[in-house]
Amino acid sequence: MKPPGKLPLHPAHRAHTAGPEQAGFALIEVLVSLLMFSLGVLGLVAMQTKATGYAVAAEDRTRAAMLANEIIACMWAEQTTSPSTLTAWAARVADPTVSGLPNATSSVSTDSSTGITTVTITWKSPSKLSTEASSKYFTYVVIP
Repeated sequence: MKPPGKLPLHPAHRAHTAGPEQAGFALIEVLVSLLMFSLGVLGLVAMQTKATGYAVAAEDRTRAAMLANEIIACMWAEQTTSPSTLTAWAARVADPTVSGLPNATSSVSTDSSTGITTVTITWKSPSKLSTEASSKYFTYVVIP
C-alpha cells in the first residue's frame, strides 16, 4: 500500500540528468542571453545620446528664431534699420553668454527694390566636426 499524499515516480516524472554531451549548455545559454541584453542596453544608450543631440539642436534653432524675431520687432517699431540697433543686436548674437548660440554670426540685409529684409543667423555647435556645415536660420520680412 502507498503512503497517503505520495505519488509513485513514473519514468516521465523522474529528473533527467545531463549527459556528457550536454554538460555546460545552460552556461552557454546564459552567456548568449547576457550578450543579447548588453547589445540592447548599448542600443538604448546610443538612442538616448542621439535624442539629446537632437534636443540641443532644436533648442539652438529656437534661440535663433527668437533672436531674429527680436531684431524684426525692433525694425518694425523703429520703421527703419538703424545701424546702432543692428550693431547692438549683432553683438548680442555673437556673445554666447547672452544669445546661447555657440560661434554665432548674424547679418541683416534689405533689398531696396522689393523692401524685403533678410535676417540670417549662423552658428556651429562645439560638438560638430570642423568639416560639418554650420547651422543656419534665416527669415524674410517686409518692413512697411
